[in-house]
Amino acid sequence: MKDLIKKLVEAWGPSGYEHQVRELIRAEVAPYADEITVDPLGSLICRVGSGGRKIMLAAHMDEIGVMATYVEKTTGYVRFSSIGGLMNTALLGTRVKFENGTTGVIGMPEYFTNARTAAPALDQYYIDVSDGSGASPVEPGMPAVFWREMEARGSRLIAKSMDDRIGCVVAIEAMKRINKQTPHELYFVFTVQEEVGLRGARPAAFSVQPDVAIALDVTVAGDMIGIEKNAVTLGGGAAIKMLDVGLVVPPAVRDWMRERAEADGIPHQFETLTLGSTDAAGIHVSREGVPSGAISIPCRFVHTVSETVETSDLEACVALLHGLLTNPLPQGL
Repeated sequence: MKDLIKKLVEAWGPSGYEHQVRELIRAEVAPYADEITVDPLGSLICRVGSGGRKIMLAAHMDEIGVMATYVEKTTGYVRFSSIGGLMNTALLGTRVKFENGTTGVIGMPEYFTNARTAAPALDQYYIDVSDGSGASPVEPGMPAVFWREMEARGSRLIAKSMDDRIGCVVAIEAMKRINKQTPHELYFVFTVQEEVGLRGARPAAFSVQPDVAIALDVTVAGDMIGIEKNAVTLGGGAAIKMLDVGLVVPPAVRDWMRERAEADGIPHQFETLTLGSTDAAGIHVSREGVPSGAISIPCRFVHTVSETVETSDLEACVALLHGLLTNPLPQGL
């Protein structure tokens, strides 16, 4: 699983430009899907099984990034806007990579003094893409992602875009273990543009028309110093969502996940998230409504280049998802 994680987190794919990631995932899942389609927005939809209850699994392929808006004529520095929710305090000195391979470094005015105490507004930052030739390899409208290679620290994995390539890995690993043996009609959907408003999940759900749905995404670990306290910790197992700003999980979905985790002896914990949401928030209001929940992967330093997850939590998430999808749905779902 580690090689797959490295491949996906180091791939290039900001919101709206997920094509490279989609092809990597398509190659991984092709032997395990009965049908693969790409919808008009670019989400990858993989059907496994047929004729049973429809269950939709959603993990988003996109990552936060930036888009060049203007190139300064005298310096060649690139001004930019955000793609998704940036952390201004994490920008200075961070590397970005454009699709043409150009690597840039984010700077800010008077950083030796100002950066010690505060982060400026986004329009004060710039990207240095100079290569010594005097020409700019970047034009307005070109997107970029934050760049950093994955590293391992014991059982902890550290990388950019764990949000949500790690959710994609959980889905892929579950699909492999299911190996087309399920009583349900499963739709593994690798969605686009989640970071800019859940834009891929909504039309995908409208098309699939699921009976129930599960989103796979990261959640903020509550075991960091100075963060709003929550019950999720790294190493605590799969996080079963109860609530976030876009979704109140129906009791029937909550109990389905909790009882499966208890029956299979899977380490688990419960998540209440007061900032942010997942694709489930878009799916659950599709058509006449879809009972929806989420399995969340605990993560530290979300929306930075050092998003950190624990491998035992990943195994717990895969095991829980596998158990949910290979056993009959309970009454009430």
